[in-house]
Amino acid sequence: MNNEIVSALLRSENPTVRYYTLTGPAGRSDNDPDVLPAKKAIMSDGPVPVILGKQKPGGYWGRPEDFYMRSKYKGTVWNMTLLAELGADPADKRIRAMCEFILTASYDPSNGGFTYSGHPDGVIPCLTGNMAWSLIRFGYAEDPRVRKSLEWMSEYQRYDDGDGKPGKEAFYRFDKCWGKHTCHHGVVKMLKAFAEIPAGARTDKMNAAIEKGVEYILIHRIYKSSRNPSRAVMKRWMEFGFPHMWNSDIIEVLSILAKLGVRDPRTNDAVELMLSKRLPDGWWINEHNHHGCLAVAIEKQGAPSEWVTLNALKVIEYYGR
Repeated sequence: MNNEIVSALLRSENPTVRYYTLTGPAGRSDNDPDVLPAKKAIMSDGPVPVILGKQKPGGYWGRPEDFYMRSKYKGTVWNMTLLAELGADPADKRIRAMCEFILTASYDPSNGGFTYSGHPDGVIPCLTGNMAWSLIRFGYAEDPRVRKSLEWMSEYQRYDDGDGKPGKEAFYRFDKCWGKHTCHHGVVKMLKAFAEIPAGARTDKMNAAIEKGVEYILIHRIYKSSRNPSRAVMKRWMEFGFPHMWNSDIIEVLSILAKLGVRDPRTNDAVELMLSKRLPDGWWINEHNHHGCLAVAIEKQGAPSEWVTLNALKVIEYYGR
């Protein structure tokens, strides 16, 4: 069945799906003669050129000051995250302009976090993780500003499980992010960014943060209560989708853990839930994709999904071994 699904994904009209299928389940290298045209087509066909066609000359979308909140999910932050997911070419001048705009509008040099408001008290963990991850994907891994954002996450990300006390820093003022119980999304997006850094290039502080973050996710068995494992608390994570913005789902979390090399029996419940939602014909449904909110339509919500299926197959490849 998996071979049939892979063959179908290789016939996708979306070049990014073809490219990630070739370099994932199909096991081809980036230098493979079948991979190069698929990778090149990402910038000329499918959703990437549509998104970039709406970009303003300054590297942003919409109004420059509405990069996060007022233009959700069509502002610059969200298009940057989506373009990183879709494998846009880091060398493209429009991508570089976008990255520099975000590093001017959202990056806070006083602490290294990314802010939704342009001010230090607007720094939030999920945004910082997403922007660091996107910038790393776009070739900014060694940029001092990105390195400082990784240091910020290593230093300030919290892992409280219901008994924490917010610190005194200005960015700790949001209960949803920094209250007694740490926001799961912030931890996941932090881990996503760190997973993009090669293991040998991670600092001791990064490794310590990864260890704490992974354990935080595992004590919750990804989507459950740490104190009552029979109760699901991250119910939205049980709805699989693509793309992911500030939110997540079980498949994305398992993918991040796999990239970090995590093997732990506490992932079993999540893997089994993922497998239980597979359709008889081998596909998964896209249950949540920000329908109608993005700059471009990616897939039809409620229908069999190339993206969810592709990402689930990657998880199966790792945890199946």
